[in-house]
Amino acid sequence: MQHILIADDNQDITDILSTYAVKEGFNAVVASDGEEALKLFQEYNPAVVLLDVMMPKEDGYEVCRKIRSKSNVPVILITARGEDFERIMGLDIGADDYIVKPFSPSEVMARVRAVLRRMEKKEVANISENTINVGNLIINLDEYTLHINGAKVSLTKKEIETMWTLASNPNKVFTRDNLLDSLWGFDYFGDSRTVDSHIKRLRAKLDKMEHPLWNIKTIWGVGYKFEVEEN
Repeated sequence: MQHILIADDNQDITDILSTYAVKEGFNAVVASDGEEALKLFQEYNPAVVLLDVMMPKEDGYEVCRKIRSKSNVPVILITARGEDFERIMGLDIGADDYIVKPFSPSEVMARVRAVLRRMEKKEVANISENTINVGNLIINLDEYTLHINGAKVSLTKKEIETMWTLASNPNKVFTRDNLLDSLWGFDYFGDSRTVDSHIKRLRAKLDKMEHPLWNIKTIWGVGYKFEVEEN
């Protein structure tokens, strides 16, 4: 049985989410503060983590950072505030999704199923240390090559690295700052327009070939993701 870690200092919320999680076939592990959440994460190695942003001792952002430094487990942040900058901040530190209170427990479980499907797709995509194979796409990082339907697509080194970053995390949203830091480094002084222009040029090259099973999708106001179609 898979474990789900639910961390929130509001017992009413943890009780109802635990009830729904058990119905979904999970073993619910509950924490009431950030320190306890990290301890239980180490102990139970959960399949997915739900984190309230405003928790005592260590908030959800800090817990997410620490989890992400050692694990790729899906993390969903829960908050009472829904401002865009908070959502972007959560995604920047590695959260996979973001839910605003008040919420429907059924919606939360749907989000849980969605992030777990992303993880399954990552496995289905046949991602190894230096090669990605998803649908008609093959990326080889050793050779810095990308093929669609067996044909090599002429891309720059940075474009290959961009595709690798996105495709190695199917359906995960990357903010523009994520991509700037990952591809250009923290010391780069460009802005989000650098990313937008770069993605535009990359798409122009990729779209010369048919790729119906995957696409680089724009998430308006946030960033981009490598979207893989449902089977």
